[in-house]
Amino acid sequence: MNLYDLARGLHILAVIAWMAGLLFLPRLYAYDAEQADKPEPLRGEMRALLRLWQTRMLKIILNPAMVLALVLGLWLIHLGGAVILTQPWIWAKLVGVFLLLGWHGFLVAERKRISAGISTRTSKFWRMTNEVPFVLAVLMVLSVTLEWTF
Repeated sequence: MNLYDLARGLHILAVIAWMAGLLFLPRLYAYDAEQADKPEPLRGEMRALLRLWQTRMLKIILNPAMVLALVLGLWLIHLGGAVILTQPWIWAKLVGVFLLLGWHGFLVAERKRISAGISTRTSKFWRMTNEVPFVLAVLMVLSVTLEWTF
């Protein structure tokens, strides 16, 4: 068994889980924001359920998948040797990784604002920004598969 291929496969699986959460959580936020226009009995019950799902998404899927993706990514860099860090494409991928980490942090902070009832984000905002992780994923996947040189 090739250790590098094992690490790469596990890394891809962790990234898939992380991306799934990054793409779905803003949708839950959009649904939450839409509850403001609903009558109180329905709004309260639905918001409680949505906020439970948001918390579970972060704690059970997003945060563990992010940690695994980062650890496995570092393992891949280690297994690839120092020469991998001299390649321009890895730096394009790492920029994408740092931007995804920033988006993840923004979603965590927004979860706290939603929970406190002080979020000002609209459903439209969440629907418009929902594709941010996918655009970053395109940059990262093409960087790795095409091994761009600048």
